[in-house]
Amino acid sequence: MPRSSHWQTVSVRTALIQLSATTDVEGNMEAITRLVGEAAGAGAGLVVLPEAAMHDFGAADVELGPVAQPRDGVFGQFLAAQARQHSITLVAGMFERSEDPGRPYNTLLVASHDLGVTHHYRKAHLYDSFGYRESDRLTPGEPRPVLVPLGDLTLGLMTCYDLRFPEFSRALVDAGADVLVVPAAWVRGPLKEDHWAVLLRARAIENTAYVLGAAQTGPAYVGCSAVIDPFGVIVASAGDEEAVVVADIVPGRIADVRRRNPSLANRRLSRVR
Repeated sequence: MPRSSHWQTVSVRTALIQLSATTDVEGNMEAITRLVGEAAGAGAGLVVLPEAAMHDFGAADVELGPVAQPRDGVFGQFLAAQARQHSITLVAGMFERSEDPGRPYNTLLVASHDLGVTHHYRKAHLYDSFGYRESDRLTPGEPRPVLVPLGDLTLGLMTCYDLRFPEFSRALVDAGADVLVVPAAWVRGPLKEDHWAVLLRARAIENTAYVLGAAQTGPAYVGCSAVIDPFGVIVASAGDEEAVVVADIVPGRIADVRRRNPSLANRRLSRVR
C-alpha cells in the first residue's frame, strides 16, 4: 500500500494525564500507575504526563538537586516498566542530574513499550518571568529540536514556558514534527489560564500541527489540559480537576489542513535550522 494512502487512515489514540504532583516521589508514582492504567484501559497508545510529574517544584526554597535522578534511575526505570506493561509510548517530566549538583535539568523522558527510555529533552527556556526565576534552581538544556517517531507521526518535544517562543515550535516543525507535545506545570495567576489556552491554539494554527498540552493541576497550577487539532480546534480538554483526556490523533487531518491552509509552504522567510 502506498504510504500516502496508509497515512490517511492510521490514527493514534492519545491520553493526557492531568494530575497534581507532590514532592513525594513514591506517592507520585502510585498516582501515575493508577492514571496510566486508566489511560491504557481507554485504548491509548500514547500517554503524556505533565512537567515535574516525578517530583513537583514545591516551594521556592525546596532544593531540587538532592531529588534529581539520572535518566536511567528509579523514575526512568518505572516509566519503562509502565510503557512495557501497557504496550504504550509514555512521555513524562522529571528532574535530571546535571554537572551542577544544585541545579538539575528539567527533563522530559520518552519510554516505549519495546525499547525502554528512548529520548529525552532538557527544557531550554527556563521560567524567569512573572516574578519567578527557574534558572536559580535549574540548568537550561540546549535549544535543539528533539523528535520522536511514532508510527506515521513525528512528535516534537517542548516543556511549559517553551510554548511562549513561537520560533522554537517552528524549529520543531521545520525538523519534521507534526505533533507538538507540551507537558507543563503552568502557574496560576491573572490571565495565566487565558495565556495557556490561547498559546496552545496559536502554536497549532500557525504550524498546522496537533498540540498536546498535558498540565499539572492543584493549588499552584491552571490544569486545563487540551488536545488541539491543526486548525486550532479543541478536540478534548479538562478543567482543573484530576483527569485523563483522551482523543484520537488523525494523520489525515494534518494532511487535509495543510492542503487547505498551506501556510508553511507559502512562507518567504528563511526557515529556522
